[in-house]
Amino acid sequence: MPEEKKILPEKYIANFISKEGCFDLQFRRDVKHKRPQRPVYYGWKAQFVVMGKYKDEDLLREIQNSLNGGRLHFVGENKIRYSVQSIDDLYNKVIPFLKEYDLSGNKKRNFEWWSKAVEILFQNKGKAIKEWKKEDFRQLIKIQKIMQKYKIKKIQGQKWLSAAESIIAEILG
Repeated sequence: MPEEKKILPEKYIANFISKEGCFDLQFRRDVKHKRPQRPVYYGWKAQFVVMGKYKDEDLLREIQNSLNGGRLHFVGENKIRYSVQSIDDLYNKVIPFLKEYDLSGNKKRNFEWWSKAVEILFQNKGKAIKEWKKEDFRQLIKIQKIMQKYKIKKIQGQKWLSAAESIIAEILG
């Protein structure tokens, strides 16, 4: 008989995420080095991340089981990273879970902005940037800037925002 997955109480998970979770929104530049002329692509990426130490592996696996998605990666000498990057999983699993089990403090405000961004990304999933509504793109830039005040590393997510602002002017007209 297969072993049952142990699932943590939802309030415990929400409390842990309030302390250790990260809601990431980035406008990224990706260069396809293996393709002729190395084309450059820009795009929005969202992810949900929880970092821990190796000793937290069981806890992070239980969070993964509770949210029914995401991946675990071992990073560095003593760290483990749980992340959900699929826009479908973010929209359909992570956001509903965290809306039901409230976060607290700055994490709650950061989550509220991030969830708005994920909704915009979900609505535009599969579309080329030039097919987006200009207002959706502007909203993501605004949200990205607002979210920076809740981050420890303030510059991290703003590296390519000037490119995003140029895209609004050039491509989206």
